[in-house]
Order: sequence, then C-alpha cells, then structure tokens
Amino acid sequence: MTKAVKPQESGHPSDQQTKPMAHRMITTRLENADRIVIKIGSALLVDSGRLRENWLAALTADIMSLKDKGKQVILVSSGAVALGLNSLGLKSRSNRLEDAQAAAAIGQIKLAQAYQNEFAAQDITIAQILLSIDDLEHRPRYLNARNTVDTLLEKGVVPVINENDSVATSEIRFGDNDRLAARVAQMMRADLLLLLSDIDGLYSADPRRHTDAEFVEHVTAITPQIEEMAGPPAEVTVGTGGMITKIMAAKIALAGGCSMVIMDGRTPAPVSRLVGGERGTLFTAASDPLTLRKQWIQGMMAPRGFVHIDAGAVRALQNGASLLPAGVTSVDGSFNRGDLVACMGPDGHLVAQGLVSYDSVDADRIAGVKSADVIHILGYTGRANLIHRDDLVLI
Repeated sequence: MTKAVKPQESGHPSDQQTKPMAHRMITTRLENADRIVIKIGSALLVDSGRLRENWLAALTADIMSLKDKGKQVILVSSGAVALGLNSLGLKSRSNRLEDAQAAAAIGQIKLAQAYQNEFAAQDITIAQILLSIDDLEHRPRYLNARNTVDTLLEKGVVPVINENDSVATSEIRFGDNDRLAARVAQMMRADLLLLLSDIDGLYSADPRRHTDAEFVEHVTAITPQIEEMAGPPAEVTVGTGGMITKIMAAKIALAGGCSMVIMDGRTPAPVSRLVGGERGTLFTAASDPLTLRKQWIQGMMAPRGFVHIDAGAVRALQNGASLLPAGVTSVDGSFNRGDLVACMGPDGHLVAQGLVSYDSVDADRIAGVKSADVIHILGYTGRANLIHRDDLVLI
C-alpha cells in the first residue's frame, strides 16, 4: 500500500499532468479497460422510496459515453428493496427476511422499468439478470450465467444484474452487492470494477467520526492494516454493508485480476467526474484477468478426457483461435461441460488444454462437424466452439 495522504481539493484540471499521480493511474485504468463493471448502491439510486431520475439519466449518459469508446459495461444495481418498501407501508429496511423479499419482488419490477426507460431513450438495449450464490457456486449454472452475459455484451446489450433477493435465504445470499459485483467482475474477466458509494474512498479511519482520518489514494494489497481501516459493517439502512464489504469485494476482484475504484457516487455523472479529476481510492490488480485465468488453466494437471485434433486445428490454435468441432477427429474419456480436457495433435503429442463447452457424449457426436450443423445433430444451439480461446492454453 502506498502512504496514506490527506484529502486534496478535487477539481477538473484540463491538463492531465496537473492531476495527482494516483488519479492519473485511475484514468489510465479506465481508458485501457475493455470491460467495466459498475456497482450502484441503493442510497444513490433511491431517496425516501423514490427513484432519483435525474441521477439515473446522468449515469445513462456516462455509460453511453463509455460504449461510444468501444467499452463493454455491466451494471450491478441495488435498489429493488428500497423501491419496494413504500408499497408495503415500510419507511425503512426491515430486519425480517420476508419483508425484504416482498419488497424486492415489488421493487425489482420498478427498477427494471426505470432502467428500461432511461436506456431506451439512448437506443440501448438492457437485460435483467438475477443471480444467487448458488448460480455462481454451481459449475454448470456459473457457465450458463457467464455465457449469457458474454453473449449480451457481444450484442451491445447492457446487462443489469442484481441479487435474487425475493427468493434468497438469509443463510445463503451475498447480503450486499459489493461482493456480488466483485464476483461478477471475476466471472466476466472484467478489467475494472467501479464501486459507486456514499463516500469518496478509503480512509485510515471513519472520517465521519475521526476528523484527522487520512484519505488513502492507492492500495496494492489487502493487508490486515487495510481491513482495520475499513471498520465494522454499516448500520441497517436502505443499503447494507459499509466499507468492510468493499474491502472484501476488493479481495475478490484483485484475485481475479480486476482492478477496483471506490468513489463518491452521490452527485450525478460519476464516471464523467472521475475522468474530470474527482478522486477515488484505486485498488490495483497485479495481473490482468485473462492472464490469471490462463495461468490457472495451465496449472491444472488432471484432464478428465482427451480430444484428438487434426493438423489444421493445431495451426489454428497456434494462431490464437478457438477449437471448433470441425477440427476434432475423436474424443476419449468421460467429462462434463466445463471440465479440463487435453488436446492431442495428429502425432499423438499434447498441444493444448482447456475447459470444454460440451460433455463427452455430445463432443463425440459433433466431432468433425461444422459449427453451423451442430444444432441438427444435438437438437439444440450450443456454443460455436468446443473450447473457447479464453479457456485454452497452448502447452
């Protein structure tokens, strides 16, 4: 961790060189990020049970600007419970699980409609995805979720993700969207996670209780000292969590190769303000997410099966392509979708290994088949590739 520094006046300098070093690092990360996850807290989106329409409109414009630069954006949005409270006659978030679930069921419709209205005005299509811990812990469901979001992003759609609060139990849930956002960033191999909060970043102590608390600009590792700075969880309000959940989110994100920024999101147009010079705390990942994933796959040592490929497929893999069914000559072993399989060249030598998109039965059925003909053989539309290049490493 770099030395903590006292708060500085935020501004909007036109000259990049006049900005503090930490902020130049943030803007560089933002500029270089291809895939960005933005987490929106309830307190930013909802005030006294009402949607902050002007705030959401400004955020939509921010996202439009990012998309115009060719970036893919995923939103992880709280707010469903907060929007549903008034309909149940509740003035604040209840400790009773059934009240929160009922409020979420009502508010989720309102939240989705609000996003739909704002993004439709910008000619952007959105998609709603509700996730639970089970969806990210159960391998087939994890893969389904990842592939769904990948497809949406490839089509230019903005996924809006929230925890499935209306059915989640108190024992099996994320409990806050900071950690959900980090898990989504990890799953989707995002380059940057932007946590919009009601505070501008991490301090050495709670600045609302300690006037001498110092602002921390840059964190390179989550140490016990950093965790101590975060303090206890926040009191129960329309939002949950506090700084400690953001530090826990940073652990998850950084482990997945995703850098993270905490900034004050209460004022409209947070992304524009960040670019313009407003500060935040930057948590930097040591490696990019794809590199970490490739290292993990390369380190796996127990393939569940083998796919034998022809010389043309070997050349394609060496040139950075995915493995298509057409290049497969035979399949050995018994494996499930998402398992590690080894790719053997025509000379019998190991060429690559990766995580397979089909189980062994279906992989055997489509071996040597063109991707366009897979649906006629399997009866369903599967992945175009047997192993995607992001899930494959050359040996």
